[in-house]
Amino acid sequence: MQAETARSSAVSLSDIAGLTAKVRNLANLKVEQIQQITNRMRILALNAMIEAGRAGEAGRGFAIVAQEVRGVSGEVGGVATTLEAELAGEIKKLEVLTRLMAEQAQGSRLVDLALNAIELIDRNLYERTCDVRWWATDSAVVDCSADPALTRCDYAGERLGVILDAYTVYLDLWLCDMNGRVIANGRPNKYAVIGQDVSKESWFARGKGLRSGNDYVADDIATQPLLDNAPVATYVASVREGGRADGKPIGVLAVHFDWEPQAKAIVTGVRLSDSEKARSRIMLVDASHRIIASSDGLGILSEKVPVKTDGAAQGCYQDPQGSTVAFHATPGYETYKGLGWYGVIVQRAP
Repeated sequence: MQAETARSSAVSLSDIAGLTAKVRNLANLKVEQIQQITNRMRILALNAMIEAGRAGEAGRGFAIVAQEVRGVSGEVGGVATTLEAELAGEIKKLEVLTRLMAEQAQGSRLVDLALNAIELIDRNLYERTCDVRWWATDSAVVDCSADPALTRCDYAGERLGVILDAYTVYLDLWLCDMNGRVIANGRPNKYAVIGQDVSKESWFARGKGLRSGNDYVADDIATQPLLDNAPVATYVASVREGGRADGKPIGVLAVHFDWEPQAKAIVTGVRLSDSEKARSRIMLVDASHRIIASSDGLGILSEKVPVKTDGAAQGCYQDPQGSTVAFHATPGYETYKGLGWYGVIVQRAP
């Protein structure tokens, strides 16, 4: 079976039912023919018995009957041979259709599981966009951004630490001034980032240019040197005067989502049997097909998977090695539109 073309024509139960009916009709026809021939042979056999009871000149008639019986037997053999060949061909088609349908059903299931994985992460990351916009309006954060005096920076750091104690999915929260200098963070004893210049970070440049407090920046997964090179998903909102959405921008709040354990829980939690998991690789990949999470823990942020999406949001095909590849693009969630990521499952044949 070839990769893309094998699934271009849908196989349904009606296809199999139609072929099964054809096989049944063909078999009934051939059986009827055999029954007719059998009836003829019975008559001939009766005649043969009568002729055999006679002697002498009557033996010639028996010879004629015997010859006719041989002819009829040949016809029976021909019908049987034809029946075997025709039925074998139709049954082979039935087997192929059944196999294709089973493969399509499994492929559709894997696509659904890929969608489920990317949906779970979308919902999770949507919450991160809500968090950062909310915390950017905290009075301590706003006051520190307006006047970064030491006492205000310390208090803002305390407030960010309280948030981190409640929201354990974050590595750290950074409050930056408009020049890209970190002026407060939630875990100063663990990450000595105060005073660091992050103005070259893409998320800061984009966050500085946000149009209102209702907007946010969602950055792709990247390792952060200032957080011990941990892979993070960084979300940014602008801090505004008075905490108002339309206020003048006075700072940038960045929250660093602890990506690795959250993503690992999703790709390893996909609902596959143990035997299926043993021959499957479940992944999340970014828009460039770079692996950002993988059930086997390999290739994260370093390997690209050549998924043949052909511009489709979802699909399933077989790769050259005979493995089934199922994928589904991020559908987004609420106001979070996603970053073009995919859920991908590569499953080897059993």
